[in-house]
Amino acid sequence: MSQEKAPIYEALEQFRRMRIVPFDVPGHKHGRGNPELVNLLGSQCVSIDVNSMKPLDNLCHPVSVIKEAEQLAAEAFGAAGAFLMVGGTTSSVQTMILTCCKKGDKIILPRNVHRSVINALVLCGATPIYVNPDVDNRLGISLGMKLEQVEKAIQENPDAVAVFVNNPTYYGICSNLREIVKLAHDRNMKVLVDEAHGTHFYFGEGFPVNAMDAGADMASVSMHKSGGSLTQSSFLLIGKNMHPGYVRQIINLTQTTSASYLLLSSLDISRRNLALRGKESFQRVAELAEYARTEINRIGGYYAFGNELINQDSIYDFDPTKLSVHTLEIGLAGIEVYDILRDDYDIQIEFGDIGNMLAYLSIGDRKQEVERLVSALADIKRRYQKDKTGMLTQEYLSPQVVMTPQESFYSEKESLPVEKTEGRICGEFVMCYPPGIPILAPGEKITGQIIEYILYAKDKGCSMTGPEDEKIENLNVVKGE
Repeated sequence: MSQEKAPIYEALEQFRRMRIVPFDVPGHKHGRGNPELVNLLGSQCVSIDVNSMKPLDNLCHPVSVIKEAEQLAAEAFGAAGAFLMVGGTTSSVQTMILTCCKKGDKIILPRNVHRSVINALVLCGATPIYVNPDVDNRLGISLGMKLEQVEKAIQENPDAVAVFVNNPTYYGICSNLREIVKLAHDRNMKVLVDEAHGTHFYFGEGFPVNAMDAGADMASVSMHKSGGSLTQSSFLLIGKNMHPGYVRQIINLTQTTSASYLLLSSLDISRRNLALRGKESFQRVAELAEYARTEINRIGGYYAFGNELINQDSIYDFDPTKLSVHTLEIGLAGIEVYDILRDDYDIQIEFGDIGNMLAYLSIGDRKQEVERLVSALADIKRRYQKDKTGMLTQEYLSPQVVMTPQESFYSEKESLPVEKTEGRICGEFVMCYPPGIPILAPGEKITGQIIEYILYAKDKGCSMTGPEDEKIENLNVVKGE
């Protein structure tokens, strides 16, 4: 197949030229019924915001241009099959778990997963077997899964149906994916990989191994992050041992029947761009990130970490495009630097937590923007540096799992002030977003350390999400437990 083709985009362009009179949805009728929408997005955009029809195929059951686009994606990513996803990588992750797990099944996974993983466990009723990752005590961040930890979990839970792996973590850290796949497959377990931040692993040299090359069974690839497509668009990749028809049925349980052709065409075009130009594009990104790390570390106080962390175990590899920066040595939490950059310097970075910040670099970045970021960080150090005494350092807190996520989420609950929940079982999620890794998940015991962390993160200005109480003053806990 020719990777120069973009069948969905080409079909939309042909549709636009036909000047079809619309008596279907969407109701804005190519923008005529909503001029403010046209002013915002432009006539070219709204004119191809259309409904599924025979010439444009149907995402629920593709037979023509969408099917061809998925075949091109599978070839570009080296997968046996690919699915265009319009519910974000959240929907891809949930499909992976719902495909492999049902109520009562066990799945082995690290605890520092995105909330979408635990959401899927709430839906299907599977039991998580957590491999608690090591923590880098200096940086306060969770690392990858050690092989010995994975092997131990597999030996103790031979009836588990799957192993779930982050590749990479938000901070760029990778586990030994090839060996984890071998361990799991030797016990007939599927391997599911969250590659939300690893699209570029499929294009170029010098990157950690991607899931398909490592032999994984399914992988969720967030094209809208480093791949350049529109927000909310993603690919789900499958290996040769997965049944594509069944996977499609699982996707259709939760994914919309009114897929946006803006998202679909952006996936199509972005796949073509990466297939044709991805190798050189991501080489430039890696070089830009290395330049940024060098310049930030010259400032002093900050620590932009990279592949010097690799230990061939809990940090088996590192994503060279990640610009993760430890900020505590200048007396500021990552979220405080995040806020200052936005409010004082008009620079929006990806996220800040209590010890680190992440500036997301990808194919759209240029050296001049990186130099502006470096200059701002130097100025922030000069203006705002203070003593770090009394600042929390730990990002990851090992959970005490008491109930399954499904059992606790659907149990009878009561609402209590956060400060009075110690010793109780949480019935909802609490997390900073981004990155969306739960501090607390349904079924976990609330400890004094967790309460301290929640209150501290709120005080520092982290964006807290998850609880029913939007002010995060109360938590829902399992009644009577």
